[in-house]
Amino acid sequence: MKHLLSIDDLTGDQLHDVLDLASNFADVQAREVRKVPALRGKTIVLAFFEDSTRTRTSFDLAARRLSADVINFSAGSSSLKKGESLRDTIETITAMGVDAIVIRHASSGVPSTIRQWTDAAVVNAGDGWHQHPTQALLDSFTIREHFGSLAGKRIALCGDIVHSRVARSNVAAFSKLGAEVVLIAPRTLLPSNIDGWDATIETDLDAVLPDLDVAYFLRIQKERMAESLIPSEREYRARYGLTTERAAMLSPEALIMHPGPMNRGIEIDPEVADDKRAVVLNQVANGIPVRMAILFSVLGPGQFDEVDSPRASGGQP
Repeated sequence: MKHLLSIDDLTGDQLHDVLDLASNFADVQAREVRKVPALRGKTIVLAFFEDSTRTRTSFDLAARRLSADVINFSAGSSSLKKGESLRDTIETITAMGVDAIVIRHASSGVPSTIRQWTDAAVVNAGDGWHQHPTQALLDSFTIREHFGSLAGKRIALCGDIVHSRVARSNVAAFSKLGAEVVLIAPRTLLPSNIDGWDATIETDLDAVLPDLDVAYFLRIQKERMAESLIPSEREYRARYGLTTERAAMLSPEALIMHPGPMNRGIEIDPEVADDKRAVVLNQVANGIPVRMAILFSVLGPGQFDEVDSPRASGGQP
């Protein structure tokens, strides 16, 4: 693939291909030398117009472990502060000979738009309420790593669905990989129209919990709310938070997931976040091999042979 803009652009087979490739890169991460020459000579720009810890850092590590050159673009210290347009900024970056632009932006559709302004590969690292495809892929990888497959699994996403780009991407990815997806939230935090969402809706969290394979919780995104959509955080936790009592209703084999950052004590209790079924840190760790797979898919030569060379594994050529 030339770009990764949305999970909707990928078929189920393509999703499996990326996850299989990520498994190979996960093996690389277990080596003493965790660097391979797969993208040597390539230059990748990380253009983040929103704050990020997990996504930006894991893309940076992923690119460097593929031996690519990395440029971290800071909007706050760029010519954008002097009035330069986003288009001029992207075209300036492109003129420097970059091969890929990983972009996060507060406005939906920006990654798709900048694709028209550059010959570089474009990877969407989150745009507004729209999509977060790499998060969906690392979440899918984490579930597949645990269960072997998503096919037939029942996965619930609970929380602020309407403002969540993670929810949109995850529903598409999980359903394409054969899972049954349930959305759980108060009506005020559900989209007014779920046409195109391959999921069912529930408002009673307690009724759903015992039958889940994966309980995926999302934070309340106050920064995206123009009005108050819940009576109070205390009431929200009482009805939709994964408390210790609710966690006891889950199967012992179920996974507890969260994309971060977590608001402990609101959508998830501190004790539950540290439960042995919680794989939040696994999700973070899996972000590196998954994003290595994505960068290799848009920039690599189409083969993975370099990864298995003696030099790549820490031996002598």
